[in-house]
Amino acid sequence: MATRVLTARRVLRFESIDAVLTEVDRLASVERQGRLRASGNWSGGQVLNHLAAWVEYAYTGTPMKTPWLIRLILRLRRSAFLNKPMPAGVRIPGVAGGTLATEPAEFATALARYRAALDRLKREAPTLPHQVFGPMPHEDWIKINLRHAELHLGYLSGD
Repeated sequence: MATRVLTARRVLRFESIDAVLTEVDRLASVERQGRLRASGNWSGGQVLNHLAAWVEYAYTGTPMKTPWLIRLILRLRRSAFLNKPMPAGVRIPGVAGGTLATEPAEFATALARYRAALDRLKREAPTLPHQVFGPMPHEDWIKINLRHAELHLGYLSGD
């Protein structure tokens, strides 16, 4: 499915990690009731697992090398990545499947992993440089993960 043009995605805006956790808890409740719907290509567990892995990369390093030309181009757009919605349907060149950490995952397991990763990000600044933007202050690490959560959690819903 071409998620770049998918219109069923919710538009979310998070101003804090606590706001993400509130939304994740709401989605967990919906999932327990059997009403969670994914409008993209991934299950709820895959979405949470993917988001958790990318938070963790701030502490463990990203298992890929971003080409210098892409880093240069994206660094010019750093403010947009931190403050505006992330674009849907973007694929990382040279990475199978277009991104990392998309393997199937049970919702409850992925939820626990994501909560732990967000809790760490909330209390502890990453010491590694970002794979694209280089050294970043703690608040920028939080912002980029908020934008990432807005993108992917927007594909999950349930009333």
